[in-house]
Amino acid sequence: MSSKSKSVLRRVLLVTALGVLAIPFVVPTIWMVAASVKPLPEIFKSPPSLWTSDPTLSAYSEAFSFQPFARQYVNSVYIAVLVTLITLLVSSLAGYAFARIRFPGANALFLVVLVGLLVPSEVTIVPLFQMFKRAGMINTHWPLILVTALAGPCVLATFIMRQFFIALPAELEEAGRLDGLGRPALWWRIFLPLAKPALSAVAILTFLTSWNLYLEPTVYLTSPELFTLPQALTRFTDAYGGDMWNTQLAAATMTVLPVLIVFVVAQRHFVEGLAHSGLK
Repeated sequence: MSSKSKSVLRRVLLVTALGVLAIPFVVPTIWMVAASVKPLPEIFKSPPSLWTSDPTLSAYSEAFSFQPFARQYVNSVYIAVLVTLITLLVSSLAGYAFARIRFPGANALFLVVLVGLLVPSEVTIVPLFQMFKRAGMINTHWPLILVTALAGPCVLATFIMRQFFIALPAELEEAGRLDGLGRPALWWRIFLPLAKPALSAVAILTFLTSWNLYLEPTVYLTSPELFTLPQALTRFTDAYGGDMWNTQLAAATMTVLPVLIVFVVAQRHFVEGLAHSGLK
């Protein structure tokens, strides 16, 4: 067998293996989307079927009429976007400082920052609740924005940005200094434009983390108008306590699809950022 044939065979086997491994993740998503357009009795029909001969979009309209789902959708979007922007700013500044500025205790301080990754949110949720309660921020979005933007996701983002910046050649910084650039200008005009892959990875990770938050909104929010999507999905029950399966699946589909689209579009930059391969 020639080397070309072996290469083709390896590629076919790899694609086949990846396709088989993707089945447990893809099939439930396809079923969710298909069931969201089925009448309620067909969801539990035996034997089950993937498609329906009588598709309907009534569950999607019910999702918006049962509770303020549009407002909750906007809440999730603007909180996730704001958290992502703050995290990008803070992590890129901190990552640049840890990677390019030499000061006493830099490595020890960075280790202290990394300890934040080892502390679960359940440990800090009670003291944070007391702190935000004294500040009058309970039942507002401020705790979700501040805690998410400056806690765990930001620590991981700082680590990613530091590792990316530390791999850039020192000649870039020296050339910028010869042109009279100070630290802020070096960060803004030289390092940030080169860090697009790392910034993309940080943006996707942070957006997904904020989008999927459930514990923090449950603790800090009490008004349905302020709820985010994970909270909203748990409230699709009828007046008798029964589950509105098709409505809940429609709401879940509207919640998941935008995230999947963003990831598919930006996955190349995401992989590049995690692999720190911004320089060829």
